[in-house]
Amino acid sequence: MTLAKPFLSDNAAAVHPKLWEAMRAADEPDNPYDGDRLSAELDARFTALFGRECAALWVATGTAANCLALGTMVQPHGGVVCHREAHIEVDEGGAPGFFLHGAKLMLAEGEGAKLTPEGIAALIDPIRDDVHQVQPHAIAITQASEYGRSYTPGELVALGAFAKARRLGLHMDGARFANAAAFLGGSAEDAARAASGPVDTLSFGFIKNGGMGAEVVVLFDLEVAHQVRYRRKRAGHLQCKGRYLAAQILAMLDGELWLANAHAANAAAQEVAAGCGERLLHPVEANELFVRLSPEEREALRAQDFAFYDWGADSARFVTAWNTRPEDAQALGKAIASL
Repeated sequence: MTLAKPFLSDNAAAVHPKLWEAMRAADEPDNPYDGDRLSAELDARFTALFGRECAALWVATGTAANCLALGTMVQPHGGVVCHREAHIEVDEGGAPGFFLHGAKLMLAEGEGAKLTPEGIAALIDPIRDDVHQVQPHAIAITQASEYGRSYTPGELVALGAFAKARRLGLHMDGARFANAAAFLGGSAEDAARAASGPVDTLSFGFIKNGGMGAEVVVLFDLEVAHQVRYRRKRAGHLQCKGRYLAAQILAMLDGELWLANAHAANAAAQEVAAGCGERLLHPVEANELFVRLSPEEREALRAQDFAFYDWGADSARFVTAWNTRPEDAQALGKAIASL
């Protein structure tokens, strides 16, 4: 079924035409796995993007990217501090426990699904330092958060300092990293604070932002990166024709297409937000909107061909994408305003 006015998810968006062109251009013999010329470019391209030496490994899903990254800093007897609403807790089907061989997710609170040093401390400080209790090994944050909130550079520096002081790894789930970067002014460095070092690992999301089937694990410790190459193979994510994943990623980096797509999605979200007024449950800082709507109001919108997800009993989630038509975003904003 074709969605007339789709606001279900940016996962449902079309693949950007430039990626199809890039994959077609890569459709010639080359070395298998990650030995091709395109995959060989990734480390240098991401090093330039973040202003800090790093390794960049493609994988097929964000779930794999998150779990492979966390596997570098969490032992099976340890734990990962994340928000109670974090994707790794709510929407990854137990994959972290599988990849991390039973390591525990330790659930913290925070407004807008964002973590703070104070909120993390409230969770972990009561834990006794003995073998009878799970000890935290890492922190996982989401940029932008599960409620579309973006961590500012200052907030990231504070979290990085806290993690370093507590000797905890810091991972960033960047499924909508591009949208956060666009909101913050367009710098990958600011959105991850990578240049100053707080983030140890990052899953850089492309699929929600116009990609087809390629995400990136960014690792700022090159020794750890060597380990992850083995983990990627063991996890079944070392694709034999990896050049097609690399082609997608490089096409998104060329001319900052990743950022242009995110700006377009964010602009569409702001068009919708203009009609929501006090119905908004969270500030719109990326491309997701959470709107207070009764069941009757939601059905009235669906009767106008708007597609979206219910979010609890009295609200809904709307997600814009790189190819959301401005007229659809404007129509949705006006429809909500008229309820």
